[in-house]
Amino acid sequence: MYTVNQGIAVVLLDHPPVNSLSHSLRASIVQQLRLAQADPAVIGVVLAGTAKAFSAGADVTEFGTPRQMLCPVLKDVLDCIEFSWKPVVAAIDGVALGGGLELALACHARVARASARVGLPEINLGLIPGSGGTQRLPRLIGIERATELVLGGQPVLAESLADTGLFDVVVETDTLSAARARAIALAHDDRSLPQARRSALDSTAVNKVIEARRASLTARQKLQPAYAAALTALSAAGQSFGDGIRVEREQFLHLLDSPEAKALRYQFKAEREATRVPNDALAPAAPFARVAVIGAGTMGVGIAIALLEAGILVTLLDQDEASVERGEARVAKHYEERVDANKMSAQVAETRTSALTATTDWEMLSVADFVIEAVFEELEVKRDVFRKIDRFARPGAILATNTSYLDVDAIADATQRPESVLGLHFFSPANVMKLLEVVRATRTSPEAIGAGMALGARLRKVPVLTGNAFGFIGNRIYNAYRRECEFMLEDGAWPEDVDNALTALGFAMGPFAVADLSGLDIAWRMRKARAPNRDPRVRYVPILDNLCEQGRLGRKTGAGYYTYTDGKASRTTDPAVRAVIEQASLARGIARRALTPQIIQRRALLAMANEAGLLIAEGVASRPSDVDVVLVQGYGFPRWLGGPVWWARHQPETKLMRDMRELGEATGFGFVQTDLSALLSD
Repeated sequence: MYTVNQGIAVVLLDHPPVNSLSHSLRASIVQQLRLAQADPAVIGVVLAGTAKAFSAGADVTEFGTPRQMLCPVLKDVLDCIEFSWKPVVAAIDGVALGGGLELALACHARVARASARVGLPEINLGLIPGSGGTQRLPRLIGIERATELVLGGQPVLAESLADTGLFDVVVETDTLSAARARAIALAHDDRSLPQARRSALDSTAVNKVIEARRASLTARQKLQPAYAAALTALSAAGQSFGDGIRVEREQFLHLLDSPEAKALRYQFKAEREATRVPNDALAPAAPFARVAVIGAGTMGVGIAIALLEAGILVTLLDQDEASVERGEARVAKHYEERVDANKMSAQVAETRTSALTATTDWEMLSVADFVIEAVFEELEVKRDVFRKIDRFARPGAILATNTSYLDVDAIADATQRPESVLGLHFFSPANVMKLLEVVRATRTSPEAIGAGMALGARLRKVPVLTGNAFGFIGNRIYNAYRRECEFMLEDGAWPEDVDNALTALGFAMGPFAVADLSGLDIAWRMRKARAPNRDPRVRYVPILDNLCEQGRLGRKTGAGYYTYTDGKASRTTDPAVRAVIEQASLARGIARRALTPQIIQRRALLAMANEAGLLIAEGVASRPSDVDVVLVQGYGFPRWLGGPVWWARHQPETKLMRDMRELGEATGFGFVQTDLSALLSD
């Protein structure tokens, strides 16, 4: 949209929902800028978006499209702005991210609302800014702040950058009027129009900052080529603008077709696809204002905080006053710590805590639209709770069980309304972790599924729909992964060999360090519960059971797979653990042999891919990509490897099948996924 008022042409970006810089929007901007240039009544131009977004950046669906089909590309648009002889001012409301911020950087001035969020998130897609962001931004705000924004990849409030050269003006309201005023002032200024490319930064100072940041990259960042490429591009801010742009472009194009960038773009799309409810479960979700959480322990409190953060009224219920008081105190402490850390105002914290009602009165369930049970992970305990929920919850309320692996059908059968019951598997800490498995039981209604998915979205989580099978998607695959890692202990590896190999691949933690952190007794209790139904033909490793019987339950007891002193783990497993492992190998008649990191990594990935194929074939996952979203979001699978399905699909099919079969035979477990059609087909 193009309008002229008092000599200022306002070019309104209009490409809902977030003004992504698609081909049509880029062409429109160039056309309207040329119109303003040719209009003698126009002395300046303001580029403005909507209240929601100036521009959220590139249209990722265009990645991989031939360049000739995309003209004008973003560089053409930026050149049209920067070389305009009439001043162009960006009026930034909402967000200006990625290419959207690069669009603003090319303008002669920028005016932003204090609450606007700006950033360069390309690193999260395995890329770097490719249209001058690594060159214009350092020249405006300095190399240190620019490096933080580029490597951090997270948006920041405009007001936090008010003391830099990024914005000419930061306002509380009426960004457009302030931008018009700035355009008029520039039009009447006899000096040349300001540009972000004026001069190179001091190369010695730039190199000092870049080398320090290069040395401080984490192990996981070093596995992702975009971090090194970003630093190389940023270092070119100490050169001429033209040379810097050439370096940036070289690095960007090198990354564009890298396996890591492709996997990250896939994961980005898969997360959005995961929120789409299958056709057979489509139904409008009833609105909900109050949610009741039953159980004021660690998980219940975390869920309550997540709900409060979404502006939902919460009833926190437990069986006795002491439990309720402890839960309420933990919620209060959480918000006190947020205020003390300057991450939240006292007023907002007060609003959140005042929305919580803690009680032992089951009658309070009658006013809740949604009830979430978060008690001890024991089937009969949960069934008893649901019998009481059934008595007190109002007709039409949605009833959810927070369970990691229990049968949701068995829980729903404890009620007279199984169609209203679903599973919601929150991940701990529930107010932090983004993943939410929404579990569809046999009789769960489409309305209940819609409500579960809608609640996940409102909590700003990534809700993934899963069928009701043991462990759902995540724990089912993680169980197969952990089991294969236990096989490798019997075959000759030590816990640190497995953990080190998998963190070297990019996992946040190895499986045995994770087990120690969460507590070995959790898996032990689950294994004992499943023992009566265990197939005697399946290889079973008793190492974890034996450690638990010795009282080695993990960090909380100071010893598990590792020994802990002052909270720090030993670098290697101690003789007592090695003796347990060696005894397990001996009992199975295995001659132990060392396993290389490469063997460990491939065996772990094959086990996950195999189990993914099985649950996809069984219909537990609605889409193959949902498996990858769950493993990346909830289990520390390296995002830049895409997930186990993405990984398997990028292996030679014949070799993948052969390796799976051979591994099954070698471990004695016997993988059955020899038909890879479910795994390799959309």
